[in-house]
Amino acid sequence: MVKAAYLHIPFCHHICHYCDFNKVFFKNQPVMPYLESMREEMKQAVEHYPTTNLNTIFVGGGTPTALDEQQLEYFLESIRMYLPYDEKGEFTFEANPNELTKEKLQLLHDYGVNRLSIGVQTFNERLLEKIGRVHSNRQVFDCVEQARKIGMSNISLDLIYSLPEQTVADFSSTLQTAFSLEVEHMSAYSLIIEPKTVFYNLMNKGKLPLPAQEEEAAMYELLMKEMDKQGFHQYEISNFAKPGYESIHNLTYWNNDDYYGIGAGAHSYIDGIRRANIGPLKKYIDSVEQKGNAYLNEVSVTEAEKMEEEMFLGLRKTKGVSKEEFKKKFNRELKDVFGEPIQEYKEKGLLGEDNSSVFLTHNGRFLGNEVFQAFIGII
Repeated sequence: MVKAAYLHIPFCHHICHYCDFNKVFFKNQPVMPYLESMREEMKQAVEHYPTTNLNTIFVGGGTPTALDEQQLEYFLESIRMYLPYDEKGEFTFEANPNELTKEKLQLLHDYGVNRLSIGVQTFNERLLEKIGRVHSNRQVFDCVEQARKIGMSNISLDLIYSLPEQTVADFSSTLQTAFSLEVEHMSAYSLIIEPKTVFYNLMNKGKLPLPAQEEEAAMYELLMKEMDKQGFHQYEISNFAKPGYESIHNLTYWNNDDYYGIGAGAHSYIDGIRRANIGPLKKYIDSVEQKGNAYLNEVSVTEAEKMEEEMFLGLRKTKGVSKEEFKKKFNRELKDVFGEPIQEYKEKGLLGEDNSSVFLTHNGRFLGNEVFQAFIGII
């Protein structure tokens, strides 16, 4: 049964230089028709794939906080109407610190949002400008303070490292500032240059001075060391939490569990079928109006593919892939299916194994993608 939902708000008042998510400038967009289509898609999704209470709802973007108060309330009311939600569960909203007013925060809180994921990226304001962010450090501090005042007890900060011209010292300073805010969770990702972004075009022109691979590795090493020192448990390659604050929603993906995907460009996984929604807004709205859904494609995942996904998603988690869970899901022993690549990467020092699981070693976390590839297309 589906226990998670991802909802996509594609609107942004400003486009960051590294972003390749499905997003559009807010101005002159059909915001209300889009939100109305999302409401209809929620209704249809739950009718076709009924569930009881969702454990987790995650609203991402784009920038969900780009919505004004009236639009935001309509959207939150839609969720309340159609997505059955366990009040003891996790309800996350992504937020830009410069857009989250007291009034919007109060609305979120009133409608049950109990977790904020704040897009910080860096506390070096020179770097913020270089990557196309428009908030200030002061706005981050104020945002966290206001969220605490209205009762938000689960706040996450998103960081990016290996930014253009960033040094290890820069990143260390950002981490120390982040720790001073005493939040419950942090995500920190290495910058990936994606096609169709400003950074991609600059890189092709030789105008993007990125840190060397050795510096990127040093930043990741520093990240793991400092997080541990500050009491943050690394439960996934890029995610760190105080005890009890691991993201239930993120774990849905890494545990390869079912989830609804609502909105333009959103993806879902239900009953062994992966679906991708249409990305362009008008086509999305038209499709929902005509069919009740906006599926661009549907792919039935084979048993072999499910086992492969169990490995390369599960290995992202620090505790790795459970042998017992694998047997329960597929009625086969993990070693019988993937014994060879497991042995090969144990010998390389990138995988570890104990009685209950197979997991990335410390060195394996630096070369995760290489390890993941070893489990694809071998069955």
